[in-house]
Amino acid sequence: MKFIVSSNYLLKQLQILGGVINNSNTLPILDNFLFDLNHDELTVSASDLETTMSAKLKVESDSEGKIAVPAKLLLDTLKTFPEQPLTFVVEDNNTIELSSNHGKYALAYADGEEFPNPVELEEPSSTVVEADILASAISKTIFASGNDDLRPVMSGVFFQFSEDGLTFVATDAHKLVKYSRDDIKASQTAEFIMPKKPLNLLKGILAGSESDVLIEYNDSNAKFTFDETQLICRLIDGKYPNYEAVIPKENPNKLTIERNQFLSSVRRVSIFSNKTTHQVRLKIAGAELNISAEDVDYSNKAEERLTCSYQGDDMQIGFNSRFLIEMLGNLTADEVMLEMSLPNRAGILTPVDGLDPGEKITMLVMPVMLNN
Repeated sequence: MKFIVSSNYLLKQLQILGGVINNSNTLPILDNFLFDLNHDELTVSASDLETTMSAKLKVESDSEGKIAVPAKLLLDTLKTFPEQPLTFVVEDNNTIELSSNHGKYALAYADGEEFPNPVELEEPSSTVVEADILASAISKTIFASGNDDLRPVMSGVFFQFSEDGLTFVATDAHKLVKYSRDDIKASQTAEFIMPKKPLNLLKGILAGSESDVLIEYNDSNAKFTFDETQLICRLIDGKYPNYEAVIPKENPNKLTIERNQFLSSVRRVSIFSNKTTHQVRLKIAGAELNISAEDVDYSNKAEERLTCSYQGDDMQIGFNSRFLIEMLGNLTADEVMLEMSLPNRAGILTPVDGLDPGEKITMLVMPVMLNN
């Protein structure tokens, strides 16, 4: 088995696939890349049993073979090469020899047959989504998903496909993000919960990509295919909470404000907030928003006044500043609207502008109790 490939091209593909491999694996074979050569097409796969990702690379070769190569060793070596053709030759003594312009390097390999086979999806449903739309849906929602092992359904992103459009939801019970597109339709209705790890991988690869992504899914697995790459992952088992029930419908108090100004103000004021609650107080009266925070234990406090446009009754409401900062930082709009009803009911943050046609983002943040 022998093939020749460009060093930078190989490194770029392997770095993407390397994101799948865990630092500590129960099965030693999972520390490897699977190289499956079929003449001038090399398929490289990486897996952690839950998620398997593979990419097809064009190489110069007329042989066939299947071996598992140590991932970390190969990546560390490739990172040091300038752009040049590399020749890989499999030797008899269970090593694969890599030849560059300057030298030779031998890596021990394992039998490719030991590598776990990816799951085959039986009778999947499918939907096609543009890559940049999927990437922005993931990046707009994934930050709001939880890290609680006791509630695994909340640690992923909920995909809801229907003939009316696509909806992506993430929540950790303190904040919730719902991102929907009504300009893309699915052929049939489907719901599934995607884990965080494969979504982060997809987000990185798809950003700025022009291609279409074919999403195939059944009850237990989902498969994403685009360009020459495919990713298969196991879905999170369980029923997603009824998120529509927690989004308040009647919100008479509406605050519209410039996003960057609001964000930097909350950032500054939150430095003075209590280190455990991160509480900031929003006090709205007329066209003035007063943002304040106080750490009573250390007598630190801060207060800022901003002008805004506001319709509704004067009110005071407290929020965890970390959630506000995360949400405002994830939006790209120039102006945002915060809708509220009562100080103990969730606030709804939505962008006023900067949305694509058919795109809709709703962010919900739970208030914290104010101690007067």
